[in-house]
Amino acid sequence: MDGCMNRKPMLLRPSGKDYLWGGQRLNHDFMKNLSLDPLAETWECSTHPDGPSFVVGGDFDGKTLSSVLKEHPEFLGIRHTGKCELPILIKLIDAQKDLSVQVHPDDGYAAAHENGQQGKTEMWYVLDAAKDAKLVYGLKETGSREEIREAAESGTLLAKLQQVPVHKNDLFFIEAGTIHALGAGTLVAEIQENSNLTYRLYDYDRVDKTGAKRPLQIEKALEVADLNGQQSPKQPMRVLKYMPGIASELLCRCRYFEVYRMLVNTERRQLVQYRADEVAFRVLLCVDGCGSIAYAGQVCNFYRGDCFFIPADSACLTIHGQAQFLDVRG
Repeated sequence: MDGCMNRKPMLLRPSGKDYLWGGQRLNHDFMKNLSLDPLAETWECSTHPDGPSFVVGGDFDGKTLSSVLKEHPEFLGIRHTGKCELPILIKLIDAQKDLSVQVHPDDGYAAAHENGQQGKTEMWYVLDAAKDAKLVYGLKETGSREEIREAAESGTLLAKLQQVPVHKNDLFFIEAGTIHALGAGTLVAEIQENSNLTYRLYDYDRVDKTGAKRPLQIEKALEVADLNGQQSPKQPMRVLKYMPGIASELLCRCRYFEVYRMLVNTERRQLVQYRADEVAFRVLLCVDGCGSIAYAGQVCNFYRGDCFFIPADSACLTIHGQAQFLDVRG
């Protein structure tokens, strides 16, 4: 170990996106203080050039997380030896309006057709949802490329799509190739591969701020889309495991990431100890509550919406407060 005193948690500042379907909840509810209207997404933990995260305070203050990891690839952990960028990307998303109907390629297609980029498998954890909120998840019935192309071009695609009700605390695993769309009134945390590849099938004939329709990528979408009829996704069984001051449950495990929901309540003076082992980094995204993290003689207060990168083989942290985190492991 090169001295875990150097492997302290890093509070991150996100980049924001002003996509036309966004609202202002990320500024109002999470105090992001970004001068974008609308503010559709914040890229909370990212080394992607389209939306980097920046370190706030500490030894690396003001640097991009990407530049820190290039200087210190050991922060990624043994599992990612030889890499110097995050394999994942974490976002907060405020869908005031419906997102486009879209699909993402898998790693093989992206590598072959998109200059060696990663594909995009993702997970959504619903932080809030309007009473009638829905999302699109696959096709109701199996269709051919010709049928789906004609429906996309004629504006009748929505009739072929499966729409699923969405509730607070739901989770959805969206494997690459799944036709999908977040619906209006959903506020979600997204954990995904480190990719920004999206192929739009349908966008409601909307126009952007310049009056132009956003481009569609129908042919690419059809090359990668799963056109089989999909069963309605069911919420998985989730079991909270309790320890003094903390409870956690596994939300999702796939080849790209593991995500846990972690509930901290130290009002009875329990001390919650936390660290990342030498295998891989971790990320803590506070989705509710507030408190403090103490480490190596320092204390950092955190609030709803704050995101921390925890280097592999980290210093031991002590968490105090009443808060809910997404605990993401790379």
